[in-house]
Amino acid sequence: MSKRAVLEVIALGVEDAVAAQAGGADRLELVADMAADGLTPPVGTFAGIRAAVDIDLRVMLRLADGFAVGDVERVVRAVREMRDAGAEEFVLGFLDAAGGVDIGAVERVVGELDGCRWTFHRAIDRAADRDALRKQLDGMPGLDTYLTAGSGAGVDDGLSTLLAEAARGGEPGYEQRILVGGGRWFNDVPELVGAGIHLFYFVGAVRPQGWGGPV
Repeated sequence: MSKRAVLEVIALGVEDAVAAQAGGADRLELVADMAADGLTPPVGTFAGIRAAVDIDLRVMLRLADGFAVGDVERVVRAVREMRDAGAEEFVLGFLDAAGGVDIGAVERVVGELDGCRWTFHRAIDRAADRDALRKQLDGMPGLDTYLTAGSGAGVDDGLSTLLAEAARGGEPGYEQRILVGGGRWFNDVPELVGAGIHLFYFVGAVRPQGWGGPV
């Protein structure tokens, strides 16, 4: 029996979340401010969505545009507020000025997650060396997914990287699932599924009115 694809959708509020679940989403990523490519939402937004749907929710931990952590203690405070509100899954990813993983920042934030599952987001597609990043994060508690297009330019450019990384599943640094997102990947689904990738990430494709309208 073939494994069913799992669909993750960005939600900005309760209306999005309810529509996404009704449309078949398996998991939501909760963000605010898509003009900045998605920042940490208010705690009240998380609480409202959690009360409205029963699918898994992953909360973005990102306080400013870009991939630098900024004030790591502010991120830690955001984690504590979300955990107190009942959040159990997260999304994060921090790079240093040279394009390497900011391992100190990641360790500091993950240390507050208390074993919660989390995704390393598309910062990997902007990393100077994605293989090195994966190996540095190998064994990090709770890390179970990489959100990636295989390239900063999108799946059209990164397909070969995605297929190559899927083929390395089980190697140190490659045990995590690949969540494909970034650019238009729909035509590549059969090849991706054939390579063992079953997680797909919807951003604008589920919003016919753009970011000004709901899912």
